[in-house]
Amino acid sequence: MTEQLERVREFAAAELPGAHASLDTLAEMPLPLYGRFGDAGLANWWIPEAHGGLGLGLAESVEIVNELAYHDAGVAFTLFISVLGSSMVELYGTPELKERLLPPLAKRGTFCATLGSEERAGSELGKSETTIAREGGELVVTGEKYFSTNSAFADFLVVIGVSATDPTDPQAVVVPRDTPGVTIDKRWDVIGLRSSGTYRVSLDHCRVPEENRLKGSGLRLLEIGLNASRILIATTAVGIARRMRDLCMEYAKSKPFRDSTLLAGPVFAAKLGQMEMQIAVMKNQCEAAAREYDAIMSRPDAAGVFTRLGTLKSAVAAKMFCGQTGWEIAGVASQMFGGLGYTHESPIGKLVRDMRHVSIIEGGDDVLRDLVFSRYVVPVARRT
Repeated sequence: MTEQLERVREFAAAELPGAHASLDTLAEMPLPLYGRFGDAGLANWWIPEAHGGLGLGLAESVEIVNELAYHDAGVAFTLFISVLGSSMVELYGTPELKERLLPPLAKRGTFCATLGSEERAGSELGKSETTIAREGGELVVTGEKYFSTNSAFADFLVVIGVSATDPTDPQAVVVPRDTPGVTIDKRWDVIGLRSSGTYRVSLDHCRVPEENRLKGSGLRLLEIGLNASRILIATTAVGIARRMRDLCMEYAKSKPFRDSTLLAGPVFAAKLGQMEMQIAVMKNQCEAAAREYDAIMSRPDAAGVFTRLGTLKSAVAAKMFCGQTGWEIAGVASQMFGGLGYTHESPIGKLVRDMRHVSIIEGGDDVLRDLVFSRYVVPVARRT
């Protein structure tokens, strides 16, 4: 892991220093940048060695994402979010499907996307209006998906829908990006993570082989896939917070305050001490959740264990805690810059916008509070 992390640091030092302005735009996606990450042999680092990947675990991924997010959270998000779809394929795809999809991701450093959210269903994915019909030996996928990151340039899409004949039967189906009927309707004008690309996608009678269906309930599989991505989304908050801390330190060294500089002020010292404590606890929570995830993934019966467990409390706790604590850090950091913290003249404003995504993407805090309550607070005998 030391070698890979050092290569990530070298990539970030060469490609991302001072990049906040050039990446904080809705210009064309910086795909050449992501291509160079792949050329360095680092892309999709979690794909198992059996499929040509580096086979790094989620604990190592926390270190990598922390480093990338320190420089640009949108870059980090783009480079790790494929773990959501690829882990679903790894755990629940047929051997033939895995061999067809995963080695190209590892070799070419390309992407996959997961299509779950819908405009009307919102976070209630059990009310999906995307249908999956069987016709002969094929599956026909039809629907509209609201938010999906990387879908415009993905190799394949993992689509969550319901059986056309039984709306209580959720399914997950792999649809190659170049399948006729797949249309990218728009790229969303997001306020943060602007070096990433999130899209609205239409699926019009997209035909794929029946073997492209993943085994199990589509909603359960999505829950399982979200464990990894939620932990890494939480980790982006750690990287952003570290960058905020360092910017505050740089600013305090030159900012006059009374007879010295802001750095000598006891109020500043107390705030930065608090911030450092919070960053340490955030990182510890991400690492603990990652270790639990890795322990399950290392088992020969990992797919069955995850099917039984579904959402890991540690993963949800990491995302909620890092999102809320990171937002508190963002507020303190931006205030330290005074009026400058509310302008585009300092990178602190971009970091504030980037930090906000942690409590919104892949389940807002209220959605996750309800999830934790129903799964981990309500007595087992009364759970539904």
